[in-house]
Amino acid sequence: MTESWAQGPAPIVCPECHTQVAPALLACPSCHRLVHATELEGLAGQAQRAEQARDSTAALAAWREVLDLLPTDAAQYQTVAIRVAALSRAVEKGPVTTGKGAGWTKAATGLGIIGVLLLKFKFVLVFVATKAKLLLLGLTKASTFFSMLLSAGVYWTVWGWKFALGVVLSIYVHEMGHVQAPQRCGIKATAPMFIPGIGAVVRLKQYPANRREDARVGLAGPIWGVAATVAAYVVFLATRGGVWGAIAHFGAWVNLFNMLPVWQLDGARGFRALTRRQRWIAVAVIGVMWLVTAEGLLVLLLVAGALAAWFGDAAEQPDNTALLQYTGLVAILSLMTEISVPTGAGGG
Repeated sequence: MTESWAQGPAPIVCPECHTQVAPALLACPSCHRLVHATELEGLAGQAQRAEQARDSTAALAAWREVLDLLPTDAAQYQTVAIRVAALSRAVEKGPVTTGKGAGWTKAATGLGIIGVLLLKFKFVLVFVATKAKLLLLGLTKASTFFSMLLSAGVYWTVWGWKFALGVVLSIYVHEMGHVQAPQRCGIKATAPMFIPGIGAVVRLKQYPANRREDARVGLAGPIWGVAATVAAYVVFLATRGGVWGAIAHFGAWVNLFNMLPVWQLDGARGFRALTRRQRWIAVAVIGVMWLVTAEGLLVLLLVAGALAAWFGDAAEQPDNTALLQYTGLVAILSLMTEISVPTGAGGG
């Protein structure tokens, strides 16, 4: 029987001063030469070319990789971090129409109201097609697909296959919101991994640049979740199939639970971007929705929100988008918890 010992990565030799550099270091401890200088140069060129092509998402992805390879105390790190923040804001405002798109826009504008309607319809088609493509792409990941099947099997034994399938698909749509938002910001993220009885998780491989960006990524899940819930409710209204009403009610409740501003829940990520005044506005909206719906879960949101507004580390700059998204989600989801679920709607 032979024995073997696991060996870690071999130390890197600095080409400048020939000092051995530990694999975990990003700069030589002696001469401070950047370990990944060549790769950094290539990534910077890639980012600049993407910016010239007005592809902000590709530029963001490249600049974020640059940040991963730079020591945080390096002068270049702060410069790149500022660039990432600026590009992130540009991405949030929407893509710049160029090339053929610009010509199409000009032609449509020239047609007056009909042209505007056609232009809007085009944007809707592109939006739906893009999201549908992303949803289908997510199902091609083995870890996502098989963990979905496992979760569906667990829920099936409790509620029946129809309700189980609807619940799993609703959770999947919610999690794909957490995949799409980081992609748009150039942040690497894993595919959803389902955990039976708990839900699913998406792990970010890179940190958001600031509270605003983290709020967009966090609240994207409930926003997509609302879309799935509304779709189930529309089918329920059209077919009067009780299982669809149950799925819509369940989706609304689960997404509303995620709006709790505690721990790593989506609501907490949204709350981090709010100033203290904005937090109290959000608390007031929660209180109003509790008076309107008497939904017991809102009491938890009310208490957690008040504690976060009073004691939490609030943002210094207001984020009106995060406030609008958070309060809008709370209002819509609260109203959708009022959906009545027919008896025996499990669909077993």
